[in-house]
Amino acid sequence: MNIEFENAALEELYTTGHTQDRHYKRLPQSIVKRYVKVVNYLKAARRLEDLFLMKSLHYERKKGDLKGIDAVWIDVQYRLLFHSSPDDNGIVVNALIIEISKHYED
Repeated sequence: MNIEFENAALEELYTTGHTQDRHYKRLPQSIVKRYVKVVNYLKAARRLEDLFLMKSLHYERKKGDLKGIDAVWIDVQYRLLFHSSPDDNGIVVNALIIEISKHYED
């Protein structure tokens, strides 16, 4: 899957393991490591449907206020939110990573 990042902090967190962005700099190191692992899973997936096979990700399409956004678990408490979009053949192969969200908080 092709991965893009909505903001530089998420890309920096992925590539270097840390960032100065106030939203993400206090994340526990275990969450950062798991975030990198989850993004690598997304990259390795050939299409969105491949994420259903990885039960630990708990892939879901959000409803309500977050309608149209996809989510996978980083762990029980944190979610990785992203937009997915199809290619010319209608197969979803692109993901725009939006944010790391603490579940039940905003």
